[in-house]
Amino acid sequence: MLKNAMSHFLGARRSREPEYAGAGGRVQLALPSALSASLGCDAVGVPARYGFRLMSHLPRTGCVFADGDRWWWIVPAGSDLDLDWPAQAAYVRGAYVPAVRPRLIHEPDSRTPYTPPIPLFLMVCQVTGVTPSWAAAGGQRAVSAP
Repeated sequence: MLKNAMSHFLGARRSREPEYAGAGGRVQLALPSALSASLGCDAVGVPARYGFRLMSHLPRTGCVFADGDRWWWIVPAGSDLDLDWPAQAAYVRGAYVPAVRPRLIHEPDSRTPYTPPIPLFLMVCQVTGVTPSWAAAGGQRAVSAP
């Protein structure tokens, strides 16, 4: 009985297995079940060579996954709105990433899985040598100006 109870307890603490999105070769990043993702999840992938530098300079880091080529940062859904992510970064909706076996390499201390998207965007621009760019002035806005 104790062994059964412990296996259920430990099983509940493990993160969910990745969900495969079919023949496209994409997998959905599985967040630890203890974290609340009430804002939905997207992911930003950067070349692995920039991973440690980004993590050490961000004021707060959420869940970060890694595969052989990229590090994937969990951001709230819609974090691409009005941001022109550099070409070296891959922005994917729903956190369905083109990876085989991404693994969680950083779990935040808080209960939220997100890395703040604006500091991440600015740091990605800096490490890739790209000038930050927002949507063109006068373009369609998410919230109308008074």
